[in-house]
Amino acid sequence: MTLPDWLDPLFEAGEMRAADAYAIEEREVPSLDLMERAGAGLARLVAARAADGPVRVVVGKGNNGGDGLVVARLLREEGREVDVLAVADLGEARGDVAVNLERLPGEGPREFTAEALAGSGAVVDAMLGTGFEGSPREPIAGAIAAINGQAAPVIACDGPSGVNASTGEVEAEAVRATATGTFHGPKLGLHVNPGAGHAGEVEVVEIGIPRGAPSGEAAGLISERVLDLYPRRGREGSKFASGVVMVVGGSEGLTGAPTMAALSAQRAGAGYVQVAVPRPAQPVIDLRLLEGMSRGLPDRDGGHTPEGAEQVEEMAERAGCVVLGPGLGRAEGAVEFAREVGRGVDAPLLLDADGLNAHAGALDTLAGRDAPTVLTPHEGELGRLLEREREEVGAHRLACVREAAERSDAVVLLKGDDTLIAAPGRPVAVSPGGSPALATAGTGDVLSGVIGSLLAKGLDAFEAAALGCLAHVLAGRAAAERLGADHVIAGDVIEALPRGFRSVQ
Repeated sequence: MTLPDWLDPLFEAGEMRAADAYAIEEREVPSLDLMERAGAGLARLVAARAADGPVRVVVGKGNNGGDGLVVARLLREEGREVDVLAVADLGEARGDVAVNLERLPGEGPREFTAEALAGSGAVVDAMLGTGFEGSPREPIAGAIAAINGQAAPVIACDGPSGVNASTGEVEAEAVRATATGTFHGPKLGLHVNPGAGHAGEVEVVEIGIPRGAPSGEAAGLISERVLDLYPRRGREGSKFASGVVMVVGGSEGLTGAPTMAALSAQRAGAGYVQVAVPRPAQPVIDLRLLEGMSRGLPDRDGGHTPEGAEQVEEMAERAGCVVLGPGLGRAEGAVEFAREVGRGVDAPLLLDADGLNAHAGALDTLAGRDAPTVLTPHEGELGRLLEREREEVGAHRLACVREAAERSDAVVLLKGDDTLIAAPGRPVAVSPGGSPALATAGTGDVLSGVIGSLLAKGLDAFEAAALGCLAHVLAGRAAAERLGADHVIAGDVIEALPRGFRSVQ
């Protein structure tokens, strides 16, 4: 896999080991120099965040502990009071760690106790490195609990102890850091929940690995360079050339969702939007959606029926994308209708909300589609697709989104503050972080309309999902700047979409 130029690399542990090996073995950079620079950068982070009181550096016997010993030495040389607390027998330390133990001025390390953290100005977590997997064992497990139980700022060395740096998984209690100084490049697990929630503010510390080192290729952070992919309207174009989006969903009492999906598709640049809803819902859609077209489909008790699927397939012949699911409902007829549409539509298809729920336990049936497919679940919806509990998806977000993409042969966008986008044979794209403003009803429908518009414009499905994700995040931030995050509603995000696409500064 090669990262597209709009993704900034995120490193898995093995990729970081390869970069270290390149520097040490091929370019002959002394590993002791790398450790010194790592400790110096981390010491700057600690000094900037420490309150009054001693700095407590909690170290293990591996290289992570060696970085911590450099921090302790440099801070002592600056006149800070520093205690080194060991969770392992440092008499077993070897190599660079042993060298930095000898270099430590003043009092040597003493055994960690929870009581030794009392009155700290800052705590440095230098126990477990980026190669850690699984559950921490004692005495590290107890040290993690004690660090989390005190009030001073916590600065993690390369990654919080207990967090899997490659996946973000946390199998037991992990350090909750105020900030993390991560070396050479950001680690994937620091940007994927639950690990992202433990990392605090992530700052990359340069340690002198030369150019040409192997980079992260499995995943990357979405950068604003993706906005350059946006297909802008040409003078010679028409409303149909600008993209035809068909929103299929709605039911009696659930007309807001398809309306917002349609409005956001229009605001994202689609030239022509159709909305197909059950007949009783059509008058409401017509009142709400002045610039779009509507179609009333056969209904049963105000919801969709399988008989409407053929009409959708006919309408979709001119569509650049079909957005299926907003406001669809979960009645038996609506579920059968959604599955029929999913099988029968030849256009690019985006499934959201109850369009996803209709395919619960039937994810593999989407793999036979010829046209691109994009799925936009939250954890609960992905759990239903994979027949897993929501909590399992939340604990293994990266693995679950990759599995769903492979099984469905689709682009899968797992929503969250750390939105993840996976596709077969592609790196995982990770959102740089959302906005609390987006935690309100209807913003998922907005995202579906935005991505649907980009698909209708002919953009590659993976690129459309990533571009739509970032534009949605930036629009949420812009709306929050204007109104305050607690006061934003989905309609405000729609109005801010031009800011999201950087069309209006």
